[in-house]
Amino acid sequence: MIRRATLTEVAVAIPQRRARPWVLIGLSLGIVALVLLPIGYLLVRALEAGPDAWAALLRPRTLRVVTNSIGLALATALLSVLIAAPLAWLTVCVDIPGRRFWAIATALPLAVPSYINGFAIIVVLGPVGLLQQMLAPLGVERLPPVYGFGGAVLALTLSSYPYVLLNTRAALQRCDPAVEDAARSMGDSPWRVFWRILLPQVRPAIAIGALLAALYSLSDFGAVSLLQFETFTRSIYVQYRGSFDRSGAALLALVLIGLTLSLIGIEQLIRGRPSMSRTTCAVARPRRLADIGPWRWLAALYAALLTLLGIGMPLLALSYWLIRGLLNGQTLDVLWRPMANSLLAAGGAAALTVVAAIPIALLAARFPSRLSRLLDAAAYTGYALPGIVVALALVFFGANYTPWLYQTLPMLLFGLAIRFLPQAIGSLRTTLQQMNPRVEDAARSLGRSPLAVFAGVTLPLMTPGMLSAAALVFLTSIKELPTTLLLSPTGFPTLATMIWSATSEAMFTQAAAPALVLLAVSAIAMAIMLAHERSA
Repeated sequence: MIRRATLTEVAVAIPQRRARPWVLIGLSLGIVALVLLPIGYLLVRALEAGPDAWAALLRPRTLRVVTNSIGLALATALLSVLIAAPLAWLTVCVDIPGRRFWAIATALPLAVPSYINGFAIIVVLGPVGLLQQMLAPLGVERLPPVYGFGGAVLALTLSSYPYVLLNTRAALQRCDPAVEDAARSMGDSPWRVFWRILLPQVRPAIAIGALLAALYSLSDFGAVSLLQFETFTRSIYVQYRGSFDRSGAALLALVLIGLTLSLIGIEQLIRGRPSMSRTTCAVARPRRLADIGPWRWLAALYAALLTLLGIGMPLLALSYWLIRGLLNGQTLDVLWRPMANSLLAAGGAAALTVVAAIPIALLAARFPSRLSRLLDAAAYTGYALPGIVVALALVFFGANYTPWLYQTLPMLLFGLAIRFLPQAIGSLRTTLQQMNPRVEDAARSLGRSPLAVFAGVTLPLMTPGMLSAAALVFLTSIKELPTTLLLSPTGFPTLATMIWSATSEAMFTQAAAPALVLLAVSAIAMAIMLAHERSA
């Protein structure tokens, strides 16, 4: 009796030569063209700008905005590295009390939007905030002001240091502990092992995290507005809202894009190559945790302090004003509509972004070529564009060429998808690269069409990566403020816009409840992401 070969048995055979994926190429080209639409339209607006708009770029105020933005980005990136790099080492390589708990707790500030951190800083650390009220019996009548550069750096660092932390932790977990053991056996202390052995290996990961922190600060709008610090995003918004000729806002947006691309180039130079050869990704034996003696208690205290600032301070500020609002008769029934709108917008953006990312991720992972690499890099352009730039370009384009899409939900979803498409592409591409392509080749050798192979083999294996990508896009979309603020349909309040409207007018009791709901929803999305990382 002749037995029919199974899919797994056929997979060991030599893979078939693959035809050129014209469908994937066509879909990817169309998606990338849409991603590049904001830059193209801003260039057109800049060429149409009059001499007054160009002259405005040379004013002293513009130079001040440039220096403020660069200074804020560099300070946030540097402070994030100084905070997160030692913390990653402590929670991965050192035996500190509650190490596993602090590994999760110190990453939770990623779920806190910067404008909520700005709100918490004003409420808790402000001149007459909660801290001053606690110190009043000691004769403290007023604390130093938190507005300006210092407050903005603090708010943005608390929101962005987890980017450095998570990247550095992942890199440390891939390092072979045998090298550390060999160094310690030769008399090196744990601190010396960190500086001489581990730090050179994780330098690229630290550089990537620092870049993400800098890009986050450049694109931020909510925190710098609340803390009254003049940056590009705030200037662009004021120029857009207050000027009849909005070409000046387009020019400022292009300058901001130039700054963003410059930061990416600097990161490439700083990252360089690791000075030591990397080891295998799969470590055969568990790491022997370093013993730093009594310093372990100070390390745990350090992690607790960061958790208190990143999570405890926002929760304290929001709970305080929520209780005050409830005692004054405020009701919570007004939250249902903004919460439903936020879930609809973030969920729709997550679904649209993941679907748009599939062709590009497949092309990059399964058909590597110069064209696929070019399309993959072009798709990442949206992540380098601040949200207010994407929103501004789509507002200009929609008002002039697609008025039937202007201020509609599809336009909002489109803007969010452009912003966060790289997040989905990265997750899906990693998932595809971990899958054996011979399984798909085997399915094709059994007579299945490419579409049937994708639906029956590739797509089910991609499901975990798709869920992780959707959770990440959902998390960032539901927190996104400038894109939502400019592109939301009329009469479509969300949690983010509700918080912004209340805090910008110092109506803290009305901002507390939606902010707590937003934190809860964001924490759930982040828990899904962390659960997927632990299972991977």
